[in-house]
Amino acid sequence: MLISASRRTDIPAYYSEWFFNRIREKYVLVRNPMNHHRVSRISLTPDVVDGIVFWTKNPLPMLNRLNELKDYMYYFQFTLTPYGSDVEPGIPSKQDVLVPAFQHLSETLGPGRVIWRYDPVFLSNMYTEQYHYENFEKLAEQLCRHTKKCTFSFLDLYKNTRRNASALGIIPLSDEKMIRMAKKFARIAGQYDFTLDACAENTDFTPLGIRPARCVDAQLFERLLGCRLNTAKDKNQRPECSCDASIDIGLYNTCPGGCKYCYANYNAGTVSGNKSKHKPDSPLICGELTDADIIRDRTTASLKDHQLRIFDG
Repeated sequence: MLISASRRTDIPAYYSEWFFNRIREKYVLVRNPMNHHRVSRISLTPDVVDGIVFWTKNPLPMLNRLNELKDYMYYFQFTLTPYGSDVEPGIPSKQDVLVPAFQHLSETLGPGRVIWRYDPVFLSNMYTEQYHYENFEKLAEQLCRHTKKCTFSFLDLYKNTRRNASALGIIPLSDEKMIRMAKKFARIAGQYDFTLDACAENTDFTPLGIRPARCVDAQLFERLLGCRLNTAKDKNQRPECSCDASIDIGLYNTCPGGCKYCYANYNAGTVSGNKSKHKPDSPLICGELTDADIIRDRTTASLKDHQLRIFDG
C-alpha cells in the first residue's frame, strides 16, 4: 500500500504532530470526501505501508523527527515557487527559510527522495514569462545538487480556483505559449542536470524531452526498496494523471496556507472552522467521530513482490 500525505492538505507543515501520533498508534481514520459519515480505518503498520509520499510547501516541522519514520520508506514532493505573499500568504520566506529547508532535507534523505515541484505556473502582469524564466533558473541553481527531478504544471482554473484567484489578474495560456515556456524550462533543467516532467497536462511535451509526471511513483519506490511492487494506475485521479494508486489520508478544506490557486480549499471560513476542530491526538485529522459515522476497516496489504524472475538482475 502507498500512502499519500496528502494531496488534500499540507500535513508536514500543519499536521505533523498528528501524523507522528498516527504512526505511533499504527492507524488513521479518514472521512470519505463524497460522504462525510463514511469513515475508513486504515492500518499504518510497516508491514502493509510500502511507501509514503509527503506533499508540502514547508517540511520544517518534520525535520527533527524523521528518525520516527525509520521503519518506513518515503519521499517528499516539495513545492517551491517564485510567488509572493499576494499568492501564497501563509508560506515562509523562500530564500531565508524554504530553500535552506529543501537543501537540509536533501542532505538528510538524499537528492533522489526530494522532488522539486514548480507548480502551478500561471501568468499575470506581475508574474510574466520572463519572471518565471529568471526565477526558475535561480531556484534551479540553488536546488540542482539537492534533487534529481523537477515537476511542473500549468494552472488549471477549476471553479474554486477561479474564485479564489480572481484578484490575481491571471492571463489565459495558449498551447503555443505553454510549449514555449516548457521548452525554456527544459533547457534550464538540462543546463543544471536534473530531469523535468509535467503533472497531468493535456498538452504533449514529450517532443521537448518532458515526460508525464508520476507524482505517486511506484517505480521510484521499487528502486528505493529494492523489490517489485504490484501496482496499478490510480483510477480516482484525473485521466491525465499518471500516478500509481495510493490512499490519501488528508482532508479538503483544512490547509491554512491560503494559497490563492489551491483547489483543495473552498473558502477561508470553512478552513478556519475545520482547523479549529483539529486535535493532534484524534485519529481523525479534523474533528471527532459522531454517532452518525459508519467506520469500516479498509482492506490493506503490502504490494511487495519478492518472487525472483528469470530476467531479474
